[in-house]
Amino acid sequence: MLQKGKRIFYILWVIAVISFVIISIKNPEIITPEYLLEFIKNFNTEVLVLYILITFIRGFFLIPSTPFVLLGIMLFPEKPFLVLTISMLGILFSSTMLYYFSDMLGFSSYLEKKFPSKIEQWKTKLTSSKSTLFIAGWALFPFVPTDLICYVAGIIKIPFKNMITGILIGELILVTIYVYFGANLMSFFI
Repeated sequence: MLQKGKRIFYILWVIAVISFVIISIKNPEIITPEYLLEFIKNFNTEVLVLYILITFIRGFFLIPSTPFVLLGIMLFPEKPFLVLTISMLGILFSSTMLYYFSDMLGFSSYLEKKFPSKIEQWKTKLTSSKSTLFIAGWALFPFVPTDLICYVAGIIKIPFKNMITGILIGELILVTIYVYFGANLMSFFI
């Protein structure tokens, strides 16, 4: 189920990108910053609702949150706190769902087959008294999927508060950095 959903998402993503490229070749004026800002102003509510929806469901497909945080800054450069709030709520929501539904999504058997030695290492670290710090460090490091640690935490049933506290600490620091530097970078270009 997870693989099929991920495949459908990627197919839709590729179709959207190809469509955008074709449309922008035929109408190059639509990719100017002025046009994009005007479009977002005209459809601000719809864009915001779509952004919230995507931010909340991306975790089920193990898609990193980083591109969506940066996209939020691009779409709403004048509202960095809103982007931070939506991003964090989306991360906490998907982390919670992945924790509670890890077995139902069928990811546990996949992980145990693919990474048996890693699962044992993670179990040792996640059942220690420093599990919250391990999860926070994992979430803070931008090159590892945070959703993966939520799956593993759910599979081995560590206390939810340890998992969610670690995710909150690590991701809040990381997303704040993304939002701050992303907003400054966007103000440089706009």
